[in-house]
Amino acid sequence: MVAARREIERKYEAGAPGLPDLTGAGPVASVADRGTSALDAVYYDTADLRLSAAGLTLRRRTGGSDAGWHLKLPAGPGARDEIQAPLGDTVPADLAALVRCRVRDRAVRPLVRLRTERAVRHLLAADGTLLAEASVDTVQAERLADDTADETRTARWTEIEVELTDGADPAVLDQVEHRLEAAGVRRSTAASKLERALAETLPPEARPGRAAPEPPVTAGDHVLAHLRAQRDTLLALDPAVRRDLPDAVHRMRVATRRLRSVLRSYATVLDRAATRPVGAELKWLAGELGRGRDAEVLTERLTAALDGLPEDLVTGPVGERLRTWSAERAGAARRELLAALDGTRYLALLDALDAVVDRPPLRPAAAGRPARVLARVVRKEWRKLATALGDALALPPGPGRDVALHEARKQAKRARYAAEAAAPALDEAAGVASAAKGLQTLLGDHQDGVMARQALRELAAAAERAGESTFAYGLLYGREEQRAAEVETRLPAAWKELRKRTELPG
Repeated sequence: MVAARREIERKYEAGAPGLPDLTGAGPVASVADRGTSALDAVYYDTADLRLSAAGLTLRRRTGGSDAGWHLKLPAGPGARDEIQAPLGDTVPADLAALVRCRVRDRAVRPLVRLRTERAVRHLLAADGTLLAEASVDTVQAERLADDTADETRTARWTEIEVELTDGADPAVLDQVEHRLEAAGVRRSTAASKLERALAETLPPEARPGRAAPEPPVTAGDHVLAHLRAQRDTLLALDPAVRRDLPDAVHRMRVATRRLRSVLRSYATVLDRAATRPVGAELKWLAGELGRGRDAEVLTERLTAALDGLPEDLVTGPVGERLRTWSAERAGAARRELLAALDGTRYLALLDALDAVVDRPPLRPAAAGRPARVLARVVRKEWRKLATALGDALALPPGPGRDVALHEARKQAKRARYAAEAAAPALDEAAGVASAAKGLQTLLGDHQDGVMARQALRELAAAAERAGESTFAYGLLYGREEQRAAEVETRLPAAWKELRKRTELPG
């Protein structure tokens, strides 16, 4: 069983006076001494420090009030999510799953041992509410791995740590920092104790590197920078998807689609013979992510539509049937997604994606000027979008047009993603991306309606078999038909307006 909490803290270099008096720092009315404790933590990582390079820490700690296994994941500036599991001799399975996309087939092993003597002070409001915890930590670090000949295996330092209490105003940290600065205390250059321990016990060449890449110059540089950013987004969202955090599946799916789309669109920059297999696997992953997301979107749409009906028109247990139908699909989709993320196929995809980003199969055009090479691709995808939409609107209303409009929506995404990749080097590309996104949204509403009508037919058939009234399902179906017809009526004018506002790169 694991527990999670958001950790918002700041670290400072402790000078000779130690912790100055913080009474009166903003809302801090008093400071209570909570004594000292001894903490003993062993940090784990792969031999090539994959977790540390990604800003993750995995440790087994004894002592203090939260002994156990802790995994810390980046959660924005100055914040980390700490996932805790009970104390044991081996890495808990739940935590191992959360770092799997990083370590893959590498073993994790003890890396550094930190023994800390912690003197704790509670910063209290006038009514006794705990605002933050300030501690003075005297740390002794020992490198455990024997991978370098460097003799510096230990380090010792003292630091001040101020951690915000759950629910407290983050402004408290700023007010406390002002008091610390006035006393001559400065922020630590290391984001964590582990980072400092590695910096002081490893030679420079062995430390985990997180240096920013060189600014992009060529067309290939820009495409690779975009791919790298989406790859990193995908990896960062993996633990959030496993934890079932809000919107995580959707965002990971979008990153997957962006990767696949850019590999496909920029075939003049990256050799498609090499990237096509990766694109096929990205399509598979997007499908695994899509089942749960599509079910979620569909449920929200049908629930809102049902809530909009007058009560006297809702005959039978429509809401209950919808909830049961949704829960069954959501549960099955989640189980299938987790199985996919735990499979070897997913890990092989991540390795293949790394190979494309780190050892790219560049074509001659990759060395060309971005304004020329990237603009050509953006224009091509935009023309394809115009053709796809025109072909769809030329068809009579019905299933054939529905399918064609769905294809146009997919082409709108490709045009949008191609333009997003080009935007840092091509001023006009931002307008193309915005226009394509606007059309994608409109076409997406139409496709959601198609899927809603299909679901309503299934729900009505099940209700009929159970001897229930199907009136409400028919009413909802009719409203979805009307909504789709309105979208189709608006499309020509909306497309004309989008084209007018879009300045295509010449």
